[in-house]
Amino acid sequence: MAEHDRVTTDTSSCLGISLIAINRPNRKNAVDPSTAKALYEAILVFENDLKQKVCVLTGAGGSFCAGADLHSVAQANNDTPGDNLQPVDGRNLGPMGPSRLIIKKPVICAISGYAVAGGLELSLLADMRVVEEDTVFGVFCRRWGVPLIDGGTVRLQAIVGLGRALDMILTGRPVSAQEALAMGLASRVLITFPELCLNTDRQSCYYSAYEASSFQDAMYQEFNAGSKVISQEAIAGATKFSKGAGRHGSFKGHSNL
Repeated sequence: MAEHDRVTTDTSSCLGISLIAINRPNRKNAVDPSTAKALYEAILVFENDLKQKVCVLTGAGGSFCAGADLHSVAQANNDTPGDNLQPVDGRNLGPMGPSRLIIKKPVICAISGYAVAGGLELSLLADMRVVEEDTVFGVFCRRWGVPLIDGGTVRLQAIVGLGRALDMILTGRPVSAQEALAMGLASRVLITFPELCLNTDRQSCYYSAYEASSFQDAMYQEFNAGSKVISQEAIAGATKFSKGAGRHGSFKGHSNL
């Protein structure tokens, strides 16, 4: 267990699961510049650790993240912006830390309490959001004139659709766990699958959503990347199926994380 002032990390799991927790419960895990930097660095460590396969991002003390620490924002000097308030330059540090990254390996957000404003934006980094019943999503920064500058307008509409995203963005209203589940913002269960295939399909989705220049480009990228997986995982998987595994949609043999 490595301890930082504002972020804790745990990579002790034999399953290759990294746990990263925002640790400012007295601020409902609101992110100030120091927390943003610590969180960004923790994510980069996870990305570069070959033993770690999945990251679980969460918050300590009953809330995921209440967004940017408005006490810090109120003290900001327009003439000397902090390192986390620099213009977008590839994968550089963002206002909430890792907000400008498409993280290279799967990320799950384990969410309870508030995931609002910049905290909502942080949750959108994940491939899946597993939520507790008391979870509340929302663009609460709408009330204070604080814009979404951490991918909120980019990622939210890609996940839930433009209409639902605009409803949340324009009203700033709270969205419960059940509504989030219904709109596709929240997920519940993750099952382990062959890793190379999973990561290849995941990367293809992100390429199609954000980088592809055309339908044909997206289709080419999907086939080119996916065909390389066949000899490494698909043939072995098909052999298991031919011997009786997974019939009738059964997930027996795959364990829940």
